[in-house]
Amino acid sequence: MTLRILVTNDDGINAPGLVVAEEIARKIAGSTGTVITIAPSVDQSGVSHSISYLRPSLIEKHSDARYSVEGSPADCVLAGIYHVMKESKPNLILSGVNNGYNLAEDILYSGTVGAAMEGALQGIKSIAMSQCYSKESLSKDSRFASARAMGENICLKLLNSNIWNSKPYQVFCNVNFPASQPE
Repeated sequence: MTLRILVTNDDGINAPGLVVAEEIARKIAGSTGTVITIAPSVDQSGVSHSISYLRPSLIEKHSDARYSVEGSPADCVLAGIYHVMKESKPNLILSGVNNGYNLAEDILYSGTVGAAMEGALQGIKSIAMSQCYSKESLSKDSRFASARAMGENICLKLLNSNIWNSKPYQVFCNVNFPASQPE
């Protein structure tokens, strides 16, 4: 199956974790797949699964494969499915890599998780990715080293597993990469 991956986040179009998610997506998609990034224009951390329905969201094209939306992460997913990628809808959504973990009650507020949830509601396989950090890992050159080292492998294992049901609205995954540096 040729992958058409929509990459988004809640930290905004200029977030360093988004670059990591794009790298993971390109590795997963390979030479035959498509990767399109649609992320919020500004940081939308903590907006959960909110959508903007009172006014239209502005979609700004930065390149053929990169867009920003004046709205929430869930708005970005909807913009991707129904506007930017409407001719060839995504079959995978990667949200993140969030700057910080999304565990326990944090997932209720997370825009990263909200984007994956919207993807699942739209019947698309979706994975939220977050990078945990500690005092030690913050002082390193790349706090996203674990996500870079493990992201492709974990996402491929999830895609090849039996967790994905043929019925829509069933499953999305929430992955948290450890704060430790890979060896």
